[in-house]
Amino acid sequence: MTKPAIHQFLASTIGSELTQEDLHHELMAHTQWQGRYRIIMKLGSRMPALDTEWQQPHAEVSGCESKAWLYHHQSDDGKHHFLADSESRIIKGLLVLILSACNHKHSSALAELDLESWFTELGLSAHLSPSRANGVAALIQTIKSLSEG
Repeated sequence: MTKPAIHQFLASTIGSELTQEDLHHELMAHTQWQGRYRIIMKLGSRMPALDTEWQQPHAEVSGCESKAWLYHHQSDDGKHHFLADSESRIIKGLLVLILSACNHKHSSALAELDLESWFTELGLSAHLSPSRANGVAALIQTIKSLSEG
């Protein structure tokens, strides 16, 4: 098996129960970067790991320092659903942030998202290493490309 089953995409609570707005408030409640960093690390543990059989080269996001895998499914109602994983806890946490904004959304909603500005507002852009920032940009670009068709 090289791709998760459709029901696994639809079952993900990231983006439905765990929303961008909720995470925004949780992160902004901490004025220091260290507090936000701890939350991001904890978020990574909330993301279900992909089975190792799905950690395939065709699903790897190029441009990430650590290995990261991203799967996409567009349902009949036009919504985009994503599953992701990474070897890195910080990237897993950042993936939760990204997917909280992107998962279970229509193309039009995804086209309006400005995740780069959101990450800047949260203070993440200033604290990520250049290689991590490049990885985040690669993940965001991959999601945008997949959602555009």
